[in-house]
Amino acid sequence: MRLILLGPPGAGKGTQATRLVDKCGIPQISTGEILRAAVREGTPLGKSAKDFMDAGKLVPDSVVIGIIEERVKAADCAPGFMLDGFPRTVPQADALKDVLAKMGLKIDHVVSIEVPNEELVIRLTGRRMCKGCGAGYHVKFDPPKSAGVCDKCGGALFQRDDDKEETIRARLKVYEDQTAPLIAYYRQAGLLRPIEGMGGMGDIFGRIVGVLNG
Repeated sequence: MRLILLGPPGAGKGTQATRLVDKCGIPQISTGEILRAAVREGTPLGKSAKDFMDAGKLVPDSVVIGIIEERVKAADCAPGFMLDGFPRTVPQADALKDVLAKMGLKIDHVVSIEVPNEELVIRLTGRRMCKGCGAGYHVKFDPPKSAGVCDKCGGALFQRDDDKEETIRARLKVYEDQTAPLIAYYRQAGLLRPIEGMGGMGDIFGRIVGVLNG
C-alpha cells in the first residue's frame, strides 16, 4: 500500500503516521528526514541538496524528487510506503506520479486529516513547555497541577513564539494556500480520502483504517 498523508499543523498527523506505520508495516518517508540522510550519506543528490541548503535556498523539486525516487527503491519500501510532507504542490504531485509510473507503481490513497481552523488554533496556542526540563503541557487538554509551573521540576512554563496565535494563523494560511490545489488534484484523480480529525486519537485512527480497508 502506497499512501500520502496530508494534514495541517495541529491535526495530529504525526501520531496517526506512527500508528499507520505499525499497522501497515510500511516505512514513513518524511521529506526533511530523507534530505538530511542523503546529505549525511554524501550521495550525489545529497551533495547537490547540501549546496542549496548551505546557501539558504530551497532545494529544487528536481533534487527532492530524485532523492525520493532513491528512497522508494529501497528494499523496505517493497510492501509500500507513506509519504509525509511531500508533495506540497501540484507540480510536485505530477513529478511524483511520473517517477512512480516509471517504476510501475502508483499512489493508492491520499489521506487528508481535516480539522476546523479554530480548533487547530486552540490546540496549538495552548501548548506550553518547561524552561527547566522541557516537559510539555497543554492549558486545556493536559494542564499542570499549578498554572504556569512544571509538575516534574517546578520550572516555569512558557509559550514558544511559533505557538502564538498570529504565527499559527499565518502557518495555517500558508498550508491552505499550498494544499487546496493539491486536494483538488487528488480528489479529481479519485484518490482523496478526507478524514474528520476531531475526537480521540483512536477514533481518528479507526476512521483512517476504515477508508483504507474500504
